[in-house]
Amino acid sequence: MAKVMIIGAGGVGTVVAQKVAKVPQVFTDIVLASRTLAKCEKIAAAIGPDRIKTVQVDANNVSQLVDLLRRERPEMVIHVALPYQDLAIMDACLEAGVHYLDTANYEPPDVARFEYKWQWAYHERFEKAGLTAILGCGFDPGVTGVFTAYAAKHHFDEIHSLDIVDCNAGDHGKPFATNFNPEINIREVTQRGKYWENGSWIETEPHEIHKPLHYPRIGPRESYLIYHEELESLVKHFPTLKRARFWMTFSEEYLTHLRVIQNIGMASIHPILYEGKEIVPIQFLKAVLPDPGELGPGYKGETSIGCRIKGVKNGKEKTYYIYNNCRHEEAYRETGTQAVSYTTGVPATIGALLLVTGKWKKPGVWNTEQFDPDPFMEQLPIHGLPWHELHDVDLEV
Repeated sequence: MAKVMIIGAGGVGTVVAQKVAKVPQVFTDIVLASRTLAKCEKIAAAIGPDRIKTVQVDANNVSQLVDLLRRERPEMVIHVALPYQDLAIMDACLEAGVHYLDTANYEPPDVARFEYKWQWAYHERFEKAGLTAILGCGFDPGVTGVFTAYAAKHHFDEIHSLDIVDCNAGDHGKPFATNFNPEINIREVTQRGKYWENGSWIETEPHEIHKPLHYPRIGPRESYLIYHEELESLVKHFPTLKRARFWMTFSEEYLTHLRVIQNIGMASIHPILYEGKEIVPIQFLKAVLPDPGELGPGYKGETSIGCRIKGVKNGKEKTYYIYNNCRHEEAYRETGTQAVSYTTGVPATIGALLLVTGKWKKPGVWNTEQFDPDPFMEQLPIHGLPWHELHDVDLEV
């Protein structure tokens, strides 16, 4: 049916490549591209070299990307490399006439800011070109937007509060490691907190607000209010929301490491001179930390990510909790990756499937919550992410 190009050969790219390869009736041809060809070849060899073609590309180089897209002629790009590269790949897709999907919003490399405005500005250009761009189609963002849209469609007349809760209760056995790209991860969790309340954004100090929340099959975990990108799109697309927040769990040991990293300047994104060479401290730190794509062996425990929603149905107040739990051991057995990569790669695969089959195809730039949630929800358990609902429960928030 369609040829697809995956850009990015880390943990998430590994999951996407494996999942896409399992749906040959939809994805007839697959190209896997990365700056490091050896990573692509390793993934392809594990799947079967006859199923995937591998190529080298610099995803920061628009002209190189355009040449590759015109040569390979895929119907769409699944971008699972760095969010710094979102705009370059979107520019290349526009020039080459290719649909686009990513899992994280654009972030400038020199400013720790997570905003959709740069990508939303492409809407008219994609619309005029007759191309679809799906933004943030991982788990959070991604599935959390679909969960919210599903709740709004089936269980609420109005949604008034939304709390997205993200718990990783796994243990990888390392003194300190991040579950995805350290440069992006550390920037994300050390920025100032922010949440939406009564029509405006309220900022907090990093990790200032926290409380224990109970997670299914896991139990209580200290959960910290942080800012996460999908809040920006969700409050825009669900205007009845009076409050929207995002919570993530961290161990005290993890936070201690973060404080040390910040205090000694290793989280800085500003270049410094070292022995006559310019380096960025956080990029150096990334080079010495464990590779997130290699955390799978021995990773135990599970993740639990979901949406806790309050609102009104038929004039009555209602609470609702929808979530997925994913075991690291099961993710590793299937794909050789840990659950954080798995829960990002599976939704990207589903979004791509819905785009090429026409169920999520419309010209313009869109967030996941702007599409019909039902076909996506149907695909989640098929591809390894079953979801669960709890009605009229104590949300603890």
